[in-house]
Formats: sequence, C-alpha cells, structure tokens
Amino acid sequence: MPARPELIHPNESSTEAAMERSLEALAAVFQAVGPGEHTLSIALQRTDGVQLSHPADLSLATNPMRMAVLDPDDYYTLAMLLVFALEGSTVESAVLIATTAAEPRPGAFGWTVRGGWLHPMDTADVQAAFIPCPGSSAVDREVYPAPVLIRPSSIEEEDGCV
Repeated sequence: MPARPELIHPNESSTEAAMERSLEALAAVFQAVGPGEHTLSIALQRTDGVQLSHPADLSLATNPMRMAVLDPDDYYTLAMLLVFALEGSTVESAVLIATTAAEPRPGAFGWTVRGGWLHPMDTADVQAAFIPCPGSSAVDREVYPAPVLIRPSSIEEEDGCV
C-alpha cells in the first residue's frame, strides 16, 4: 500500500470545462480587483495531501483595457493550478487571494473554491493570512469583503441560451 493516496487523473472533458471556467473566473477577478498593481496567490491542497501555492504579479489598466504580467511563467502556473482547483477531482481545498499595493492603504481579499467556482472568503480568514508577525517588516493590509464573482456560463444556463 502506498504511503500517500494516488491522484485520480481527471478526464479530458472535465479538464476542458474547468479550463473554460478558469478563464471566466480570472476575467471576473480582474474586473473585481480593478486597475492597479496586484498579486494573485493561489494555495491548494491536493487529495494526496501535497500543498501547493503560487503567486503572480500583474498590472491592470483601463482606457485602453490591458493586462501585463511581471513573469508569464508565474501567471501560467497560477492559471494551471486554478484549472485543477476548479476541476476538483485532485484538489481537496483551494483559495485565491488578491492583494493590491494601492496607496494609501494596501488591501487584500479572497475567494475559496467550492463547486467548481470561486466564492468570497470570510474577511476574518483573509485577515488571519495577512497579520504581520511581531517585529516583521511585512505590509499591514486592509482586508475587504470579496465581491461575488458572476459566472457568465451560469447566466447563459439560467436564460436557456446554452
């Protein structure tokens, strides 16, 4: 018997559906965080007990609409982890945290993955992740309630336009 449970490999159609949902989720997150310099961080625990996390720094602007990533590999890794979190068969739990360097007060908010989509996290849970250790130089962040992210495909399903 193996020391750790084996990962179940998701089927291709569920992975493709999760890829589409991750694109929708990231677009909704970008809209929610708004223009500025941001870091998105994903943390997840796989079904075999392995914990993974990864950040990606990005800049969003409007007029014209644009997104720039500091390191494309970081962004692609975060997006890939989000796909597996939204697909769900190999992930027990996952959260996505957005932080901003906006002045005068840097902020943070987050979502947890449930039922194949991102749902706002309780502000107390986000705050606990960002309390600076005594004597550290970590940035003290204001924690805001995360907005509910509307899933475009669920709107189409409700309207019968699928």
